[in-house]
Amino acid sequence: MKNAHILLIEDEQDIRDLISFQLKSEGHSVTAVDSADKAVSVLERGENVHLFIVDWMLPGSMNGLEFIKKVRAQKEYTDIPIVMITALTQPDNIVQGLDAGADDYVTKPFDLNVLQARLRVQLRQTPGASLLNEELMDYGMLKIETKKCKVFVNQQEISLTSTEFKIILLLAKKPGHVFTREQFINNIQGENIFVTGRTIDTHIAGLRKKLNEAANMIETIRGIGYRFKDVS
Repeated sequence: MKNAHILLIEDEQDIRDLISFQLKSEGHSVTAVDSADKAVSVLERGENVHLFIVDWMLPGSMNGLEFIKKVRAQKEYTDIPIVMITALTQPDNIVQGLDAGADDYVTKPFDLNVLQARLRVQLRQTPGASLLNEELMDYGMLKIETKKCKVFVNQQEISLTSTEFKIILLLAKKPGHVFTREQFINNIQGENIFVTGRTIDTHIAGLRKKLNEAANMIETIRGIGYRFKDVS
């Protein structure tokens, strides 16, 4: 998305200024604040935001994690991408950030080019426009017909269970996004479908085996979960 309005919440001025400068040089408008409280004030003014960049450790009445939870609880921001940037690098921290509603998690210190690339991935996802509404999802050798619930590898249809299809569809609709095992459970659990964190790995292993040459489209993020390879 070109000319996006990005709300940046970062209390370190050097980092805030650097990110703001780079984003503006790409044609985006940036509102940069140093606390979640000020960010809330921005939202209360009714400003249209296309992407949030949120630091975890923030001064004031709420930290970045609490701000993300507050934002996700509001219907108008359900589909707005959120990228968390933080010095907290432990797997448990990353899981907390993603489970709170962040779409990506970038640890400090980070390469600015890598951050920009990850932001571009998020901005390519138009808010509210789910790939589930597309009849065909085309990823080269791998194609998914969403309405017919069919998956093809090199033009050959492969047979998947209902759970396997739900998993690959969840992954493929958001390339580059890391899904935790808990998120898989929350999204694919349903009538006659019972899954646990332990069985997710088994389903993924079976899915990869069936995908054969396209198995590498599903990437393992050690200690966190899985993501669909971003081929764009």
